[in-house]
Amino acid sequence: MADSIYKPVWVDLASPDAAASRAFYANLFGWEIAVDPDPQYGGYAQAKVGDKAVAGIGPKMSPDAPTAWSVYIGTGDIAAMMAVVESAGGTVVAPPMQVGAMGSMAVLRDPAGAFVSAWQPNAMGGFAAGGPGTFGWAELNARGADKAVDFYTRAFGWQTRITPMGDGQPDYIEFMIDGQAVAGAMEMNPMVPAEMPSYWMVYFAVDDVDASFERALAGGAHEMLPPLNFPGGRFAIVGDPQGAVFGLLKTTPR
Repeated sequence: MADSIYKPVWVDLASPDAAASRAFYANLFGWEIAVDPDPQYGGYAQAKVGDKAVAGIGPKMSPDAPTAWSVYIGTGDIAAMMAVVESAGGTVVAPPMQVGAMGSMAVLRDPAGAFVSAWQPNAMGGFAAGGPGTFGWAELNARGADKAVDFYTRAFGWQTRITPMGDGQPDYIEFMIDGQAVAGAMEMNPMVPAEMPSYWMVYFAVDDVDASFERALAGGAHEMLPPLNFPGGRFAIVGDPQGAVFGLLKTTPR
């Protein structure tokens, strides 16, 4: 776990219809998804590619909770992490709680208003990334990216690499640890409706963005952004049938 500290280590979906969500993502990514029968986990399911866990899907714990994918940042000491988060200007929304034998989690909010979670592992270490249907990237869309970037660099020790996007577009920010990009961030497009808060978005790796995009739409998803090229590859963004937004990503080797 030492090499996963302060990097994304898990993603999961809170859904108003977890069974329908499981069916949609199983069809889209070929995931094998099994609900944990232990009642303490509340119907939570792990999705696997082969024998490797890649994501979680569970029912929303509250009707008022957003239907969304969550990003979990790994830590070896979740209590110490909370103290650092608060000293850096973040908010602890849900303090550390034990999740059975799996590990401990907490929910944070950054100064730009985006929620992000923390995970200290025990029996469940995190996702396996690499290959189609696995975690591809996590990206912060922020109203006030500067204050968010300042928070993450102070709280997690992330460095930044800035890429100008040109044509009046905001710079793209990569968060780095020891020269390795671990997540991204950008200023939210001003055309996004004002009621949309800052948020973290999860991208899943696919072999063919266009084919996966069409498969998602055929499965009941709706188009947010059609397939586009960017300097690092190709991507698309969709909203699943229950309303959670996620990305499809195919990167080209640098």
